[in-house]
Amino acid sequence: MRIQKIGVVGCGTVAEGIALNIAHAKLEVIMYDETENWLKDGLAGIELTIDNEISRWGLTPADKKAIMSRISTTTKMRELKDVQILIEAKGRSLEEKTKIFMDMEAICHDSTIFMTNTTTIGVTDIQKQLMFPERIIGLHFILPVHKSIIVEVIKGIHTTEEVVKTTKFLMDTLGKKSIEVYEYPGFVTTRIIMPMINTAAHVLLEGLASAEDIDRAINLGYNITQGPLAMADEMGIDVALTYLDSIYKQLGDPSYRPCSLFRKMVREGRLGVKSGHGFFKYDKMKRRIQNG
Repeated sequence: MRIQKIGVVGCGTVAEGIALNIAHAKLEVIMYDETENWLKDGLAGIELTIDNEISRWGLTPADKKAIMSRISTTTKMRELKDVQILIEAKGRSLEEKTKIFMDMEAICHDSTIFMTNTTTIGVTDIQKQLMFPERIIGLHFILPVHKSIIVEVIKGIHTTEEVVKTTKFLMDTLGKKSIEVYEYPGFVTTRIIMPMINTAAHVLLEGLASAEDIDRAINLGYNITQGPLAMADEMGIDVALTYLDSIYKQLGDPSYRPCSLFRKMVREGRLGVKSGHGFFKYDKMKRRIQNG
């Protein structure tokens, strides 16, 4: 398949990163969401990410112009009918994701490949409701999407090998390394990293050390690029809570039982980078304010 245009459903942090990654790879992308203001915020988020890269000499203003020219938006789902690949990064529940793909089946060509960005929702569960279950596959992008080189590829019980092959080809085009994993709550990366993030929150709540020192200990002590609390801020405190809740309910493993600090922070609107305040504080450019 010669990939020319990709549709992205959603305009949140993950969807922004996916759209940016696609446009940076010189492919056309159209972002869909129901509300024009949400799409404007999504485009602003993409521009902000590019501006940060320009400030670090990672991109140039000319690169920005070229990337943004390859991104379009729409509030009309039918305008996605001619995309060859559709990546959903919007639904937070099985019901939401299933409805999106059922709606898209009525609009897109039978040959369109459907991809869902998922962390704890099974691809096979979505397939059960679709007319063409063989063409949907799962992806798990790691934040920040434009920097992470790993993508988990999750094959549902009905997913064809041709869809797997095309998916891996697309990930190669986007500069990602594909890791094929079995369907299971949390897959590989989230399953392993969430207990560390949860434990770090418990350690902070118990007053063993400051957030800064907890992250420094793990960051420098184990040569990890980010500490666990900064990771939680990056993914979103509300998202981290959702992941922990979901895996805990499915596995019953107490290491995934969310630290009460997560619920408190969500109630207070401290959602991490996207709100400007989580375990740490961030400026309008989403840069960490040291000792803030």
